[in-house]
Amino acid sequence: MRNTKAFKEAAAETLAALARRGVTVRPGMVEDIIEERVTGVAQQLRVQVRSAWRYFNADVLADAIAKRLQEVQESAESDEAGQAPMPPVDNPELALILAGVPDALVESGGDLYSVIVNVAVNAWMAGHIHGEDGCAGCEGARGEAGHDWDARMATITSFKPDITRWFDRTVWTAALHDSGFSVERR
Repeated sequence: MRNTKAFKEAAAETLAALARRGVTVRPGMVEDIIEERVTGVAQQLRVQVRSAWRYFNADVLADAIAKRLQEVQESAESDEAGQAPMPPVDNPELALILAGVPDALVESGGDLYSVIVNVAVNAWMAGHIHGEDGCAGCEGARGEAGHDWDARMATITSFKPDITRWFDRTVWTAALHDSGFSVERR
C-alpha cells in the first residue's frame, strides 16, 4: 500500500494540512495512521483498499491528529501526573551517561535503538532521583530508606568523570566518531 501513488499523495497532503495547523509530527507516524485508517475502512466496507481511498480526507485526518496531540499535551501538563525533571546539565551522573554512549555503540555493534533506550532509562532515573522530593507522583513510594542524593553524587564523583568534557558537543561527537560510528541525516 505504501508504494502507491494514492498513499504517497495522502501522506503529503496530510503533512501539509498539519503544517498549516502548526503541528509537526514524524512522517512515519502519519503514514502509519493513514495505512491503519484506509485498511480499516476497506475492511469495514468490505471493499478493496484502492476503493477505500475515496473516503480519505487529509484535512479531516489532520484535524483528528492535531486534536489528539493537543489532548495528550494537556494531559501531560496536568498536576495529577508525577513527572520527574531531567537532572541539571552539570550533573555528574548525566555526564557518565553521555560518556557511555560511544562505548555502548561499540558494544552493541551499532544498535542505536538499544543505546537510545539505555540513555533514556538512565537519564530518566537520574532525573527522577534528583527531583524526587519535588515529584508529586513519588510521594510515599520511596520506602523507609529513601534516596540519599548527596551520597549518590559523592559515589559518582569518586569515579572522577570529566564532567565539563562530556557537555561539550564537539568532544562528544569526536568520541562518537572514534568509536567507528556516526549519525548522519539521510
